[in-house]
Amino acid sequence: MARRYYQLPSLTGLNTFDACARQGSFTAAAAELGVTLGAVSRQVKALETELDCALFQRLHRGVELTAEGIDLFQVLSSSFQQIGRLCQEFRSRSQSRDVTIAATTAFASLWLMPRLGGFWQQYRDINLNHAISDNPGDSGFVNADIRIRYGDGNWRGEQVVKLFDDRIYPVCGPGFVADHEGLQPRELLQFPLLQLDSVDPAWTGWDAWMAEWDCDSSQANFRRFNNYVVALQAAEENQGIVLGWHSQVEALIKNAKLVRIGEMEIPAPASFYLTWDETRPLSEAAQRLRDWLVAVGQEFTEPQGGVSV
Repeated sequence: MARRYYQLPSLTGLNTFDACARQGSFTAAAAELGVTLGAVSRQVKALETELDCALFQRLHRGVELTAEGIDLFQVLSSSFQQIGRLCQEFRSRSQSRDVTIAATTAFASLWLMPRLGGFWQQYRDINLNHAISDNPGDSGFVNADIRIRYGDGNWRGEQVVKLFDDRIYPVCGPGFVADHEGLQPRELLQFPLLQLDSVDPAWTGWDAWMAEWDCDSSQANFRRFNNYVVALQAAEENQGIVLGWHSQVEALIKNAKLVRIGEMEIPAPASFYLTWDETRPLSEAAQRLRDWLVAVGQEFTEPQGGVSV
């Protein structure tokens, strides 16, 4: 007989024993399991032979557990109950219509929310919950069913699918550089630069962006923010120049709230991804959201223009 990893007897035998112990009768156990009385007797006998001990005392009106049978039943019953609860949790999770999606404040408000109306119209029976945080270490972010993250796609313990690549270019309010056409990267240093101090090390700031153009920004006039939405609002109010992530400023440019400065841009060094726990299967509802977002991400294309100076 092949060696079993956990050195357990037959699981069929254990299941039969559990039914007999709970029912206090081989006949009742046979009815529960949908097998014959003879099949139950053979399974119990085989189990007792393998364990080299009697598990039941055969009585005229039924059976009673021996001391060894009581010990085995206590452990087996507890284990089966734990397995049953876990399996029920899996089933409930797979059937749940509630889905929590996590994203940063800027991504949620500037890219995700303008598009989610289409999902709500298509899947009215799915309840979406939102965990909005600019810190990917927050418990609400970590525990979400699906997370939208920016990075290289390598996060331990997470399944990933790419949403889209992005690109980065300077933007400002319509009146800020109206008299400064054809600016070059180095010339931007004469203006206030609105800088996001992000907790995400993958985020590209002015220093990294300027380095792509061989410019030293160490002496730049930075105005710092810890919230990208507020930094964009400051740019709209003509208070400085901010780096625009195309995915999050495209609509603002189309609505003439922001303008691009020239044609200078760099590709974002990383990408946006959908992620979820590799040890926790997505529910059917979460899978629908994931697939819908992937399709929308694929439709996200380069801008059709926009105002630049």
